[in-house]
Amino acid sequence: MSTINFISLKVKCPVCSKSLMDNENKVDNEPSIKLLIESGEKKGTLRLSSVYGSFNYLTDIEVVDKDVVSFYCPFCHEELNTTELCKMCDASMVSLNLDLGGKVSFCSRKGCQDHSVGFEDLSVALKQLYQDYGENADIHKLKPTRDEFFTPIRTKQKSDADDHKEIIESGSFLHVYCPFCRKSLITDDMLKLKIINERGETGYIMSSPYLNVFTSKSTIYLPEEKEVKDILCPNCDTSIKIPERSCEKCGSTIAKVIVGARTKMIDFYICSRKGCTWHGLNEDDLENIKLEDSLEW
Repeated sequence: MSTINFISLKVKCPVCSKSLMDNENKVDNEPSIKLLIESGEKKGTLRLSSVYGSFNYLTDIEVVDKDVVSFYCPFCHEELNTTELCKMCDASMVSLNLDLGGKVSFCSRKGCQDHSVGFEDLSVALKQLYQDYGENADIHKLKPTRDEFFTPIRTKQKSDADDHKEIIESGSFLHVYCPFCRKSLITDDMLKLKIINERGETGYIMSSPYLNVFTSKSTIYLPEEKEVKDILCPNCDTSIKIPERSCEKCGSTIAKVIVGARTKMIDFYICSRKGCTWHGLNEDDLENIKLEDSLEW
């Protein structure tokens, strides 16, 4: 059975039942959840990540850590804070209805990571999830059964000028390794990297290991469109950022990992700027390998 590691929840207001999804402003490369907020004398708009387990967001006002925030529907303006108290800090919980039936709840205190999701009918919800993520589920079935350096991945030949190149297809599962200790960076079917944000906080980012599937989630706050301070191997704790090269799309610094292709290990570069989807290879590998549908191409 395939697994779904990145569930993007679709929610609606529990009062007026209007969708709270914002397709124009994405967080973690998925439509965000738009809410109005009030913190002290300040009022503004908050867009939460819809990826379950991610704590990233966009906001137009500054909220002080540990402040309890009041949440409102942007349509009916009803308050969404409930009488249910957080089990971790005793602040009020905020509940939103799921399109699948059920609700998702999260703590109203900034910095508290208590949250939960409950379905009215689990069997119906799971069936709908697999229908919604059918394409991703099919991709996950392509995952090899053994974790080895040289893993057969989906490739194809292209005619004319590129007919001599190995083309790694979109949706191929990439076995990713640290360029220093050579240990696998894949944990529970996700690419796991240690990160340090601009505040100096340390956490982890889990990204899709499938080529050109850009969904991710993190255990600490990462501002959209900003570089992370550092990216490290979670095994040897060595920084994998390479300051001598920059992203060819946005100019930010990039990081290097190692990917197992059909016949060799190749250097694979990713941008350190949150939300940028650029990735590429080094000049030597460009002679023999091409990444299908990548922005570099």
